[in-house]
Order: sequence, then structure tokens, then C-alpha cells
Amino acid sequence: MKKFRGTGVAIVTPFKNDSSIDFAAMGRIIDHVIKGGVNYIVAMGTTGEAPTLTKDEKQAILSYVTEAINSRVPLIAGIGGNNTQEIINCIRQLDLSGVDGILSVAPYYNKPGQRGLLQHFKAIATCSPLPVIIYNVPGRTGSNISADTTLELAHECENITGIKEASGDMAQIMKIIRGKPENFQIISGDDMLTIPIIASGGSGVISVLANAWPAECGELVNHVLKNNLKQAREIHFRFLDIIELLFIDGNPSGIKAIMSVMNLCKNNLRLPLVPVSKNVQARIQKAVEDMR
Repeated sequence: MKKFRGTGVAIVTPFKNDSSIDFAAMGRIIDHVIKGGVNYIVAMGTTGEAPTLTKDEKQAILSYVTEAINSRVPLIAGIGGNNTQEIINCIRQLDLSGVDGILSVAPYYNKPGQRGLLQHFKAIATCSPLPVIIYNVPGRTGSNISADTTLELAHECENITGIKEASGDMAQIMKIIRGKPENFQIISGDDMLTIPIIASGGSGVISVLANAWPAECGELVNHVLKNNLKQAREIHFRFLDIIELLFIDGNPSGIKAIMSVMNLCKNNLRLPLVPVSKNVQARIQKAVEDMR
């Protein structure tokens, strides 16, 4: 799990004007973030609009991303949902050659309780040939993986090796850090909370912002890991307004707007997501120009 320490980036899935996957843009983005110094890449996560991808598209993305990365950094594949058996089927059916780990979000919409969450992730861990990182993001899923549930999974399931925490609940996150096994990683799932989570004992971040500014995100994370908090704060405060702009009209609408201004990909999303409003687009345009 040391390979997932530091700065991970949840890459977008770029689309052409006809909504097909823009693999050429995906290759540019992969080169951009690797040259920027990210430690690993996450494909087909929330930022990658995974719910709108077909099974064939997911396999095509994994195959392309694996080839484009060419072993330069580790790769995590997002494989999650609210149908436990379908996730297991997906893990078994996908060609995971070149993939180093799986990120699996808490089930959404059907809102399982803690016992259901526990059994859900235990079932995934049992069938997965790769390390599993669970993903807690109650703002999207409608259910929170409690500290007690996370710790039970961490201690009982050898194959569950970390959690991407985006609950925003620092008390909960610190309880997990206090009680976790030594090799279990707490990864920030929120660019705004990267500093406090790592400073409390977390191992890094899976970042949205790093799609556009990988070098700066990596520098911030490395400073916090080395307890250089003054330098980390200086970088964070430079990006404070931009991080807010990322999420005003939802993710990945914000980051795709930024990346289109930077000519990394087109500003295309799949329904039900749509581009940011004209007002937010204008603010993003100015923010990117100011950063330059």
C-alpha cells in the first residue's frame, strides 16, 4: 500500500462532442498528471463519471489507461455501486491486468445500515484479487460508513487496505486514524481537507484539483507529510477559491470547465450532468488566468 501514499488523482473521462470517449484527450491528461509528479492515478471514479459508462466502455478505458500509463505510476480502478453481486461480477469479468487496486464507493440510494455496509465490503474483499480501498462520501451516497464499521473492516479484512474519506467529519476521521492497523491508509477524498487529514495521520489525497495542477497538489501533500505546514498552507490558500469553484455546480463539471480553459479536454459531460453555468464559467476563466 506504500504505492498509494501521497498524491493520487481521480482523472476525468473526457468526451467528444458526440459523447463518445475522447481517448486522445485521456492520453494527454495522463501524461500531464504523471509529468506533474502524481504518485498514482484513479480511473472510473466519481470524477470519471463512472455511472454513465457501459461495461464495454469501462474495459476500454482500463485497457487504454493501463497502456498509456505504461507502468510509470500505479493505477486504481473505480468499481462500485449499490448492487453487491453486480460489483463482484464486474470484478470477475473485467480484465484487471495492470491495475494495482480497486476503489469501491459505499452503496448509494438504497441506504444500507452499518451491518449492510459491513457485509457489502466484506463480500467485495473476499472476491477481489487486488487490494480494496473503500470510499466514504455521504454527500453523494446518502449513507455514512461509521468509524466503528471502518475499523472493523480494517482489522478483519486483510484485503481492505484503506479508506478514501470524504465525509467532512474530522472527529470521525481522527477516530479511524487512532484505532486503525498500522498498514491501513486514510486518504483524503476532499481537496479542501487535505492538510488537516494528513496532519492528523492520513497518508495523502485522491484529488480532483490535481487533474489541472498536479505539481502544485503534489508539492502541498509532500510538505504536509514532512510537517512543513507553513509551506503547505501557502499553496492551499492560493487554490482556496479555485477549490470552491470546482464544486459550486458539481463535480466533475467544475474541473472539466477548468481543463477546457487549459486545453486539456473539451467541456463535455454526459447527462444527467451538464457544464457549469455561464457565471461560474466566467469566474473559472478569470481564476485560471490569475493562476497563470
